[in-house]
Amino acid sequence: MLVVQTARIVGGHAQCRTATWRMPIVIEAGLCLLRQWELTDEEAVVRHANDRRVSINLRDRFPYPYTPGDAAQWLAQTVPTEPPLNFAISDRSTGEALGGVGLILREDIERISVEIGFWLGASRWGAGIATPAVRAVTTYAFDALGFERVFAIAFVRNHGSVRVLEKLGFRVEGMMLRSAIKEGVVLDQIMYATTTTEWPR
Repeated sequence: MLVVQTARIVGGHAQCRTATWRMPIVIEAGLCLLRQWELTDEEAVVRHANDRRVSINLRDRFPYPYTPGDAAQWLAQTVPTEPPLNFAISDRSTGEALGGVGLILREDIERISVEIGFWLGASRWGAGIATPAVRAVTTYAFDALGFERVFAIAFVRNHGSVRVLEKLGFRVEGMMLRSAIKEGVVLDQIMYATTTTEWPR
């Protein structure tokens, strides 16, 4: 179940870039909390993101090495976004950002769909953190922002992300053969998706 604390959004998916977000939000996500990113998260981002085990299965916009300058630039772009589209996966006891879940908007006639992406510091892999975090942001995309479809694209070799998506009931919509290149290696990708009418609340 999605629990959003101290937050209210005005507007649906068609107005999501200009909607007014009243207050910071916190979303319950199992072992962790999802919260908006803060400029003070720079050190934690570098600590968990500067790891080739993380970056190897992400797009090149997520660099490696991941420097303090990279973190500062990304946070400066992300923090002011309203309504929030990117959330820090934070430790319940310390508040430290351990990874992130975010939504990537589509354009024109595809504006009712949104892509979801996620990453988690390798030190927390296998702890049951990613699945509830992705579940919570998918529910947020449907119920708070009004999207009709949420989709994700994963490298076939990225067994961890594939496992998360399949566990949550995302459908395989297609195999995208030789559709991406990472560090000079041509890779196959899988398209997963779910819709608001089939998503369990």
